[in-house]
Amino acid sequence: MFRRAAQRRGTPAEYLVVGLGNPGDKFLGTRHNLGYEVVEKMAERRSVALDTSKPDRARIAAINYLGNRVILACPTIFMNLSGDAVSSLIRRNGVEDVGCVIVVHDELDLEPGRVKVKKGGSAAGHNGLKSIRQHVGVDDFVRIRIGIGKPPDPQNGRNWVLRRPSAEDRSRLDAAVDIGVDAIELILTDGVERAMNDINGLQL
Repeated sequence: MFRRAAQRRGTPAEYLVVGLGNPGDKFLGTRHNLGYEVVEKMAERRSVALDTSKPDRARIAAINYLGNRVILACPTIFMNLSGDAVSSLIRRNGVEDVGCVIVVHDELDLEPGRVKVKKGGSAAGHNGLKSIRQHVGVDDFVRIRIGIGKPPDPQNGRNWVLRRPSAEDRSRLDAAVDIGVDAIELILTDGVERAMNDINGLQL
């Protein structure tokens, strides 16, 4: 069961897709904001705008995908508080199944540009995932992991994720953003298992 958050409003949604990142111009294009980029690209593909919703503490759009109501969201609060927004979005949009919450995030443990789909598991030190786990109460949500690679200095992870990548890595990450959207669409169309089969073996 989800922990209670905000009161539900409007038509229930079958899926919630959340891209993680940090708000503000100074974080644009940084490794930690790849979740934002994937959801923004998904909105672009569907020709919708992500509008700021103060009650949701997120930029959101609602789309119809194969007859399902899908909420696209980018929280407008900092990464380490992401769970506050996600738990509110779940409750306010009437999402009943944690397996229908898809979180897109950067991943240090994958090489730059590699994309993998995963259901459940630990946060592996990712502050956004930790916050979601704390607020939602379970960790069985789906993750789309966008690889950014490890920093040259293992002690410098925070600076690494908050910096913009090199031109070479940026090219890989741009391709990964498109694959991330493909992964969302596969999950919505054919389910998580099919998405894992089709996406996880791809090599950029």
